[in-house]
Amino acid sequence: MDLIIEEHNANKRLDKILANFSLTEETLTGLSRGDFIRAIKEGKILVNDKIVKPSYKTALDDKIEINLIKKEEILISNDKIKLDVIFKNDDFLVINKPAGIQVHPDFNEKENTIVNGLIATYPEIAKLKDDHTYSFQSRPGIVHRLDKETSGILIIAKNIKSFLEFKTMFKEKTIAKKYLAISYGIPLERKGTIDKPLARTTNYRKQTIAGKRTKTKIREALTNYEVIKDLGENFSLIEVSPQTGRTHQIRVHLSAIGHPIVGDNLYRKKNYEKFEGATRHMLHASQIEFTLFGEKFNFTAPLPKDFEAVLETLSV
Repeated sequence: MDLIIEEHNANKRLDKILANFSLTEETLTGLSRGDFIRAIKEGKILVNDKIVKPSYKTALDDKIEINLIKKEEILISNDKIKLDVIFKNDDFLVINKPAGIQVHPDFNEKENTIVNGLIATYPEIAKLKDDHTYSFQSRPGIVHRLDKETSGILIIAKNIKSFLEFKTMFKEKTIAKKYLAISYGIPLERKGTIDKPLARTTNYRKQTIAGKRTKTKIREALTNYEVIKDLGENFSLIEVSPQTGRTHQIRVHLSAIGHPIVGDNLYRKKNYEKFEGATRHMLHASQIEFTLFGEKFNFTAPLPKDFEAVLETLSV
């Protein structure tokens, strides 16, 4: 793939341009600025047929050559990763993902992911590739994702028919998901919808609520929420139902209304002190409901021990 630098992208860092470009170019979706930095250093991205640094400042009409597609990578099987299977049949698995493990391999992690554990037990899943052919984005059977530190329900397709059907269902938003979050404060409106579009920050590390001066691509984001329980006077247990599937959507939206998730130091408001009892953000994918091939399914994932421990601490 080639990219010609136009006037609005001239005199800007190459890695930042590519990260921004990935938000609008479907074949590059999912790649972070860090991914591009590593690819540039490895010579997989050239400028005018030459290797440059990620900090290279582009010039008008520079030709950027991106050589990242159609490269096969052997996935590493890892039988040490045990899966907490909630349900399985011939078409799909539902697992209760623990916090602290990422879903699929990337540049930094090659063998300690859910995918590595999956192909150890279900080797047939290794054949289920989507159209994202980057070697560092191998995710066979994966039809949706959870953040590394988010626990809870994860669906994995077991054959190509269900794989494609789930992809369509997620795209058309016919799958209902519910999450539980422990948040700072208690919302005055105990039930409502957060309608705030999201965009990447200028360093591409996280998402932000989009504004008039937002420079990166703006995406619609809708989240329904309801306060389930007051935890003393300073915290609350909130059930969240995202209507769109943006990166970090729930975390950003709850923070935007003044109630960031406990343990989420990336989006925690400055007026809230760090909660020492939480080693990760307290967000759990608790329930999922859908209809597949005419049959209705509804699954619930029990709360992990660390989540229960924080609940117990705050309920005293």
